[in-house]
Amino acid sequence: MIQFSLRPCSRLVLSCGALITLTLMLLFASGQAQAQESTQTADQRASAGFTESAPLTTNSSKHKRDPYENWNRKVFAFNESLDRWLLKPIAQTYRAIMPEFADRGVTNVFSNLGELGNFTNSVLQLKLESAVVAAGRFTFNTVFGLAGVFDVATAWDLPERPEDFGQTLGHWGAGAGSYLMLPVLGPSNPRDFAGFGVDSFLLPSSWDEIESPYNGYARGLQLVDVRSDLIPAEKLISGDRYVFVRNAFMQRREFLINDGKVQRDPFAADDSDDLMLDDF
Repeated sequence: MIQFSLRPCSRLVLSCGALITLTLMLLFASGQAQAQESTQTADQRASAGFTESAPLTTNSSKHKRDPYENWNRKVFAFNESLDRWLLKPIAQTYRAIMPEFADRGVTNVFSNLGELGNFTNSVLQLKLESAVVAAGRFTFNTVFGLAGVFDVATAWDLPERPEDFGQTLGHWGAGAGSYLMLPVLGPSNPRDFAGFGVDSFLLPSSWDEIESPYNGYARGLQLVDVRSDLIPAEKLISGDRYVFVRNAFMQRREFLINDGKVQRDPFAADDSDDLMLDDF
C-alpha cells in the first residue's frame, strides 16, 4: 500500500520548508526593524514633550503580540485575494449543490479521521479522560456511524475534545510567541506552526492509511468543506477584517489550550469588544 509520507514528496517538502524558513526570517527581520523604529519615534516624541492622547480602538494597529503587523497585513491581503478569487467561489458552489445532510456527513468523516491526533495529544498532555473520549469517539463513529459519516458519539454524550501539538506545547508551558499570518495557512504563531509540522509529519495519523493520490483528493475536499462551513460566520465580521480575524484566532487558541477555562483575556488592554468564533 502506498502511503502519503515525506519520502515520495521529500523534495517538495524541503522546498516548501526552505521557502517558509526564508519567509519567517524576513518577517522577523522586518519586525525587528519596525520595532526599533517605533521605539526611536516614541523616544523622540517623549523628549519633545508629546503624549498619545487617543485611546486604542478595536481597529487599532497596536497590539503587543503582533509586532510584525505590517508584514502580516500584506500576507493577509494575499490570502484574502486567493480566497476571493479561488477558494470562496469553489466553497460557495460546493455549499449550493451539496445537500445539508451530505455536507454534515463529509464534515463528520474528517472529524473522525482527526480523533487519532486528539488521542495522541491527549496522552502527551496526560489528559487520560480526553484520551478515552477520543478513543471512544473513533470506535463508536467508525463502527456504528458508518466510518464516521454519522456522529453517534456526540449523541451518546461524547462530544469532541480537539487537541493538537500546539496545544500540547502550550500545556507544558511553551509560549505562543508573536502572531503570524502565514501564506495560505492563515493565522498562526511560532508555537502553533511548530505544532502543525509535528502533527502533519511526525505523529501517527489516520490519514496515513489513505493511499496516494486519494489522500491529496481528500485533503482538497476537506479544505473546501471547512471553507464552506465558515461562510455563515462571515456576517459576524465587523470593522477591520484583519484585526477581527487576529483576535478571533488568538481568543480561540487561548480557549482551547486552557480547556475552556479562560485564565486571562488576551485583549484586556485593547480590542476587548471582539467576539470569539469557534470556527476560527
